Amino acid sequence: MTCSYEEFAARADAVRARIASACAQAGRDPAGVELLAVTKTHPIEAAAYAARYGLRGVGENRVQEGVAKRAETPDLPLRWELIGHLQSNKARAAAAGFDRIQSVDREKLLAALDRAAAEEGRPLAILLQVNAGHDPAKFGADPAEAPRLLDLALACPHLRVDGLMTIAPLGQTPAETLDLAIRTFQALRELRDTLASRTSRPLTELSMGMTGDLEPAVAAGSTQVRVGTALYGTR
Repeated sequence: MTCSYEEFAARADAVRARIASACAQAGRDPAGVELLAVTKTHPIEAAAYAARYGLRGVGENRVQEGVAKRAETPDLPLRWELIGHLQSNKARAAAAGFDRIQSVDREKLLAALDRAAAEEGRPLAILLQVNAGHDPAKFGADPAEAPRLLDLALACPHLRVDGLMTIAPLGQTPAETLDLAIRTFQALRELRDTLASRTSRPLTELSMGMTGDLEPAVAAGSTQVRVGTALYGTR
């Protein structure tokens, strides 16, 4: 990362302006969309910039990297979220080192996280990752399996299910990528609505949208966009 804090703040202002514009078009309140700074592979200053700017959380892809950064900056007023694929054998470290796990996509991982949260003595917030775009290159539960996975998650006494997460597929052209993003994000919102009605749980969090596709995500109802490149530049 080579940007200064002033450059970061200007970029964050620009991203927030994009969110506000998308919200205006969708008739939404921008306060309902959180900007999560994705600090993966960036130095610890990236998290410090986010906190200084007033962002509430940062996202990391790897357990070891995120835990190490958090240990270096214990006083930063940030929520640390794991947004990358999580192996079951790292569930204990993830439960101890993160405030929320966004990438929960299978029964074995649910069980491992529930045991780990019990050992930590505190409830662990999670999102269920759904492959709403049916992309073979992406992780996430198949949408057809989401009702069963949610039932299993709700039965875990030490887990709190906040909502759903997805990543849109990439197309061969910008137009195809946009179309895929629109359909993926709408599918996740519709799935959330169905699951919330079925279980009488609000499932308020919809984590969807990144630097290149945050506008269609906001239009579809995203409550959190995960942005790295537009804030920190390319890695």
